[in-house]
Amino acid sequence: MRQQERDKIPGFFSLEQAQKDAAYNNSEAVVDSAERLKDWECRSAACREAPSARPDIRYGDKPNNLFDFFPSGGDGAPLFVFIHGGYWHRNSKEIFGFVSTGPGAHGIDVATIGYTLAPQATLTEIVEEVFQALAFIAAMSSELGFDPDRIYVGGWSAGGHLATLSANLPMVRGVISISGIFDLEPIAETYINDELRLQQSEIETLAPSRNLPVRPIPVALFVGGDELPELQRQSREFTERACAEHLPVTMMTLAGRNHYTIMEELAAPDGMLTSALIRMIHGSATTG
Repeated sequence: MRQQERDKIPGFFSLEQAQKDAAYNNSEAVVDSAERLKDWECRSAACREAPSARPDIRYGDKPNNLFDFFPSGGDGAPLFVFIHGGYWHRNSKEIFGFVSTGPGAHGIDVATIGYTLAPQATLTEIVEEVFQALAFIAAMSSELGFDPDRIYVGGWSAGGHLATLSANLPMVRGVISISGIFDLEPIAETYINDELRLQQSEIETLAPSRNLPVRPIPVALFVGGDELPELQRQSREFTERACAEHLPVTMMTLAGRNHYTIMEELAAPDGMLTSALIRMIHGSATTG
């Protein structure tokens, strides 16, 4: 890593290994994280079992190359594609169908995509699968009934990283990153890299902070006020870099929300993230 880049993260690279790991360990930082994941899984199972839902549509050859589709009930609806988190090596789309309830209440279709987890896939391969899924889903607009000109992508944690990388894809009209990762250099020095096994080339080419979006579409970042300081720093510094390049990137810190409770703002019809998605869709319609 270039020295000037390290200098922008005061103290992190001089920490002991246990401190570096703790700086990114969201599960340990939130005492009820395991219970929340179980709750999400139960709520998502109910969403997947709904009569209108279309779970497990295949987009590729690998086992996890599937997505779930949750229609809102209207023809030509906008589509929100959600990418799950878990530091690229944990969790699955089956846990996150619950996020469809907020947007769905406002006539927004939702798709949740799966991808091969590390170490069975490199980060490069994970990104390729996500892009493959987005292209496949866009091509299914007629069959699924959504508007191909109103596709928005969002993600949580590592999914926020993947969603932000998708901003350069031509079918994407806007991005919402929730507690995302934008700088991979610190990740390479934590326990996460035991599974992820980042290459230096990936740190350079797959970090949004070093590869800002080139398309002027809206990118909205959200982070909880009770999140780990490193997560807050990552969102803040990405926003500062993007704004310095006059890109339409915004950031909001949600007071009293941590890495897990922030997701309820997307699951709730009146949640702050749901409202932000609605505003983004309406704003894109007036400017597009």
